[in-house]
Amino acid sequence: MLFMKFKFLEHTADIKFQAFGKSLEEVFVNAALALKEIMTRGIKVKSRINKKFEISGKNNERLLYNFLEEFLYLSDAEDFLLSKIKDIKIKNNKLIAEVIGDDAESYKFSNNVKAITYSEMFVKKEKDKYTIQVVVDV
Repeated sequence: MLFMKFKFLEHTADIKFQAFGKSLEEVFVNAALALKEIMTRGIKVKSRINKKFEISGKNNERLLYNFLEEFLYLSDAEDFLLSKIKDIKIKNNKLIAEVIGDDAESYKFSNNVKAITYSEMFVKKEKDKYTIQVVVDV
């Protein structure tokens, strides 16, 4: 069975998406992939640089916000573009991730993402599936 990782939804000014997963880790990975798609618009990013980071948040929404903001920081401050998530662990409102990507200067793209917002954000678990929703300010 083909499992949808994320989908984009209608939004008046910004970009809204939902991501899906069978675990909290999987849904966070799929949210990062959706953000990557917004930032790169389909450009294939090579896997050349490894990075590790750790973040925390008082709840799943704050953790998600901080996680996605980390990719904006890496893009702006370190010229890093995500290719894929190598590993992610979430426990007790802490997230440890190992990500792989490349130097953003190697690509022609316009990072029109200004910020992650709390507008309409949620992290839900229903039965054996997680769904998250995020609105990105562009």
